[in-house]
Amino acid sequence: MTAAARRRHPFLPAEDRPRVLAHRGLVTPDAAASGIVENTFAALAEAQAAGVTYVESDCHLTADGVVVLFHDDDLARVTGDPRAIADVRVRELEEIMSDRGGLVTLPQALDAFPDVRFNLDVKAEAAAVPVGRAVAPHADRVLVTSFSDRRRRTALAAARAAGAEIAPATSAGSATVARLLAALAVRASPLVRRLLRDVDALQLPERQGPLRVVTKGLVNAAHDAGVEVHVWTVNDPVDMSRLLDLGVDGLVTDRADLALALVNGR
Repeated sequence: MTAAARRRHPFLPAEDRPRVLAHRGLVTPDAAASGIVENTFAALAEAQAAGVTYVESDCHLTADGVVVLFHDDDLARVTGDPRAIADVRVRELEEIMSDRGGLVTLPQALDAFPDVRFNLDVKAEAAAVPVGRAVAPHADRVLVTSFSDRRRRTALAAARAAGAEIAPATSAGSATVARLLAALAVRASPLVRRLLRDVDALQLPERQGPLRVVTKGLVNAAHDAGVEVHVWTVNDPVDMSRLLDLGVDGLVTDRADLALALVNGR
């Protein structure tokens, strides 16, 4: 399949490139000093106010079955409470997060920010089906991803089963990325094309330990297959410029304000 023949998902309109994806919303230094934390209503609102179109966030399931935007599987890093998200009910989470920017459930995020496109990482197995069901009416502005290919595929299938007119966009999980890197190393072009056939984007770190993951060869192979390359998590404007010069399509960043200024000035 050539890039020209592949139908572009509406989540990824060509005219929006390069894309700035606000990593867990936007928490500026001033906001952080006032107690605001990532993946909260305040962080999403700050990202939107800065001009962000794309927000990258994470999904866990509470004890009473509500999908919430939260990165870690427990509250320890963000609140000092050691309990797992899966062991706490949503009402209590709302109280805990009330002075940190405000808890956001996935349905609330989709309803409160209708102009935002959400890049959602399914962090927990139990969250996959509820995430798929929640995003089904919004599939044109959602990308579903996970380190687990099984979790992301479960969420995609749940969205279609819940009546989504199209499947959400998706990016490759860790196993697919590992196979892709191996195929690129031995120049197995047919395998590369097969691995990229059911994804819309590759979302990757520039390096994994000593291994350089994002190379010109990977970017070219992805583009040949009509697939975008988004790099995380890039906070230094020098690195942002270098990666954009390499041809990547998106930057996942904690400093979406800096990235937008850079992109708009190019």
